[in-house]
Amino acid sequence: MGSPGGQNVVTAAVLIIGDEILSGRTQDTNLRDIARYLGVHGVDLAEARTVSDVMEDIIAALNALRARYDYVITTGGIGPTHDDITADAVAAAFGVELVEHPDIIAMMSARWGVELNAARRRMARVPVGGDLVKNPVQGPPGFTIGNVFVLAGVPQIMRGMLEDVGPRLRTGTVVISRTVRVEGSGEGAIAAPLEAVAKAHPELSLGSYPFFTEGLYGSNLVLRGRNAEELEATVAELIVSLEAAGVAGAREVLPVT
Repeated sequence: MGSPGGQNVVTAAVLIIGDEILSGRTQDTNLRDIARYLGVHGVDLAEARTVSDVMEDIIAALNALRARYDYVITTGGIGPTHDDITADAVAAAFGVELVEHPDIIAMMSARWGVELNAARRRMARVPVGGDLVKNPVQGPPGFTIGNVFVLAGVPQIMRGMLEDVGPRLRTGTVVISRTVRVEGSGEGAIAAPLEAVAKAHPELSLGSYPFFTEGLYGSNLVLRGRNAEELEATVAELIVSLEAAGVAGAREVLPVT
């Protein structure tokens, strides 16, 4: 996939699976970690969805996302309990059987040294045609099939699995970020010059992020793009436009992440 400027754009989506996320009992941090990890590899995280532990919902979301983006990363639902149905849903989405992987069976048998019960054997199931994603932390591995990577929901384990995902990705042109800080002016004052500059540079992403701290207020204006020269020129253009609109003190600072 390419862009009009000849830059290589690679896209991804994240599918977060689990009733515990939607109920608020568990706070998701995986999306943040995946977004940062993909960004370093030049992959744009373009969409994220959260679905409950319902087979039809997982299948529908997965099929929609994998058709639209270069990659899909799922988190959650690959444990040993009855509501861990992600592997079943992925197999159904691809129209293949779900079978026990001999390498996972051997791995778990060596670890536990006992006859594996039905719950543990559930974690050894992989769709036919799938490959394993290493788990350097603990427990069974994840898996990948097509353009989909199926990872654990536990943050520490998910981050470990990501390290085996990165080398498999087709990387794109990394997005660069620059930040212009405005203090003492609200978004109402900066909206017009920001919009004008954004319209003049459609290849760039410009966003306003207000802050209020210790009696100080203002906004961090974050510019993102793949062309370093255009980005640098646009930062200067934005500062000039803000000053022309009566917004004083705009200056570039280190990027806010």
